[in-house]
Amino acid sequence: MASAVTPPPTSGGFDYQLGGAYPPPDGTTVVERDSTSDPVDGIYSICYVNGFQTQPGVEWPRDLLVPGDDGTPLVDPGWPDEHLLDLSTPAQRDAAAARQQNTIDLCARKGFRAVEFDNLDSYSRSRGAFTLDDAVAFATDLTTRAHRARLAVAQKNTADLESRGRDEVGFDFAVTEECDRFDECAAATEVYGPRVFDIEYTDDLRGSVADICARSATPAMTVVRDRDLVPRGDPAYRYARC
Repeated sequence: MASAVTPPPTSGGFDYQLGGAYPPPDGTTVVERDSTSDPVDGIYSICYVNGFQTQPGVEWPRDLLVPGDDGTPLVDPGWPDEHLLDLSTPAQRDAAAARQQNTIDLCARKGFRAVEFDNLDSYSRSRGAFTLDDAVAFATDLTTRAHRARLAVAQKNTADLESRGRDEVGFDFAVTEECDRFDECAAATEVYGPRVFDIEYTDDLRGSVADICARSATPAMTVVRDRDLVPRGDPAYRYARC
């Protein structure tokens, strides 16, 4: 871990607010918000950055995107308004990282304490355009840049990375989605100990919230949210924590 960064606390409560910012529930000690939002005063705030794919509505040069079969940029099947960054060569990775530097700087300038670079697993959707090793090289560059800005960095999902995320990339903690649902929590906690922040979703739970929280592998900083992560006050809002 870079000496200039501070990892998130591992007690209290976690909230994941990517669908819109709102006052966190009482007792929250860690909150994650999109880079377009502001951090929460007095609460350790993580800045969300779509590190390996394009953010909806943000244009990227076509030559930095993975081309599809018809020559148009390849989209993420689960998020058809997001294109995959082409990380296949050092030059491509350098150019993409230079563009992401602007968002890293924005997170630091706003006062976030950490950053999560999402879609580390995009290599698995790239149809062979680039590999896990290419993604690791890019993640290492992004993490180095974030550490220079005094931001801690989270590994997002990608359990098959094992300890490479901590030891090679330099990730300081992990943010996981549905590690209980897919029985992957132990893979994260074996590497990051209590510094694993998990989000489960109400539309696909493996039992009740009590069942999830009772499992020994479940990280202490686990929350259960509605799939769209809507703000509190929306009828679809759901939130529970272990």
